[in-house]
Amino acid sequence: MEFGFIDFLTLIGALGFFIYGMKVMSEGIQRTAGSKLRDILSSMTKNRYLGVFTGFLITCLVQSSSATTVMVVSFANAGLLTLIESIGVIMGANIGTTITAWLIAFFGFKVKISAFALPIIAIGFPMMFAKRAVLRSTAEVFIGFALLFLGLDALKNAVPDLSENPEVLEFLTSFSGYGILTTTLFVLVGTIVTIVVQSSSAAMALTLTLLFNDIITFEIAAAMVLGENIGTTITANVAAIVANVHAKRAARAHFIFNVVGVIWMILLFPFFLDFIDYLWKPAQNFLQTVIPDIDKSQSELQLSLFHTVFNVINTLLMIGLIPYIAKVVTRLVPSRGIEDETFHLEYIGTGTVVTTEASILESKKEIQKFGKLVQRMTGFVSELLVETDKKKFKKQLERIKKYEEITDKIETEVVGYLAKVSESELSEEASLQIRSMLSIADDLETIGDINYSMSRTIKRKNEDKIYFIPQQRENLLELFKLVDQAMYKMQHNLEVEMNKVDLDGAYHAEKEINRFRNNLRKGHLKSIENGEYQHASGMIYTDLFAALESIGDHVISISEARAGKIS
Repeated sequence: MEFGFIDFLTLIGALGFFIYGMKVMSEGIQRTAGSKLRDILSSMTKNRYLGVFTGFLITCLVQSSSATTVMVVSFANAGLLTLIESIGVIMGANIGTTITAWLIAFFGFKVKISAFALPIIAIGFPMMFAKRAVLRSTAEVFIGFALLFLGLDALKNAVPDLSENPEVLEFLTSFSGYGILTTTLFVLVGTIVTIVVQSSSAAMALTLTLLFNDIITFEIAAAMVLGENIGTTITANVAAIVANVHAKRAARAHFIFNVVGVIWMILLFPFFLDFIDYLWKPAQNFLQTVIPDIDKSQSELQLSLFHTVFNVINTLLMIGLIPYIAKVVTRLVPSRGIEDETFHLEYIGTGTVVTTEASILESKKEIQKFGKLVQRMTGFVSELLVETDKKKFKKQLERIKKYEEITDKIETEVVGYLAKVSESELSEEASLQIRSMLSIADDLETIGDINYSMSRTIKRKNEDKIYFIPQQRENLLELFKLVDQAMYKMQHNLEVEMNKVDLDGAYHAEKEINRFRNNLRKGHLKSIENGEYQHASGMIYTDLFAALESIGDHVISISEARAGKIS
């Protein structure tokens, strides 16, 4: 048997053909479904069992567990899914991805589906030029499906014929007979293959092809399938690298779930294979009844059965352990503080109301975190004022914009949650607490808006090459300092009970801000008269210290609201 470099490239090209077809089909399905998939994810994951079903359903639709898990990671990053909900969806995705193996085993080898590929492309091709986006996406589904099976056919033909070279088979089988070591070795092979091709479906197709051509035994193929379960977790973990702590935890949970499943399977591997043999005999007879011309010894279907049964049993065993998996990944991926937590409602969770008391407590904690975020944002604006490096200035500006978007989101979600709480019967005290928090959330969001507006003012100042004299800059930094002190007092008041709010301290901080602002106003008028700086510089100067004074007004309103004084 001669298998040169060109033959190797042909094999790699065939695999790439398959992966590209899978990618086109998956993306087409996702675009066709559009927001429906997002709606399914956000509405059908309220408990772990629904989450599993949702993960299974979506993966069946998009034909890619990687697409589902990456979607889960992005949703966790946006705060739309909690960690527990994410783990449930990931478990379901593992079951859903087994459908691909069944499709390949049923149609890819015994049915010449590649013969229908070009007619399928012919149906989809005119739709690519349609005005409606749905039709163009549907065309991608058709064409992707055709390319997938053309790639599979090419892959099957690219694998070398080993019938005349038994020494190669002997080399592979020489690794057999070492029990758990053999299983572990081929688990590692399956993991590496999946990491390299970045698709468990492609790795499964390759494994099925090798099994179909009698290059590997069923035992080796089953071990490789286990490795593919580990390798597929890499995609989600890569996607989570640039995401927040919640996305990282979801990705790690996927890895832990699959690794633990593979470990117990390796330990029970011979017994599980016997179990699959036991299940395969009636399944074989059933398939022969339904499809008379099917090959009774079809090992590819048996491997698909192994893949499905393993993932179903692993999910059933571990679905009850989801809260514990969540605790483990929370410890493995600790929060680095508010910067990591800003994208997510940490305490409110799923948004479901359990008891009024508990819901109010959750909301209080969320408001406290909101206050820290806004204080941090104000500090960013202060730093922006003195930043001279253009790249750092741009980065800080983008950071402030991002925080402004976060404040909008937090206010919307907190207010929505409190509205749900308000629907139940409330005591007078609970009603006051809720009205207080609604007022505070509004003020905090407004402070976020003011901070963003100040950042844009500073940006305009730099773009128009308007300069502050040292005294202007020092005055503004001093006012920023006073506002920060007032916000520390505000934060203290958010963290104590209503009857322990220090209003006197809050009023004192506000008076200091107003006193200094008044002095700045008087000094500004004198400086303009004396020609110490340009009129344009003076306008931006007054805009900034007026904005800071306005923040001070909202800060005192927050302390008053926390004390129960709501206008």
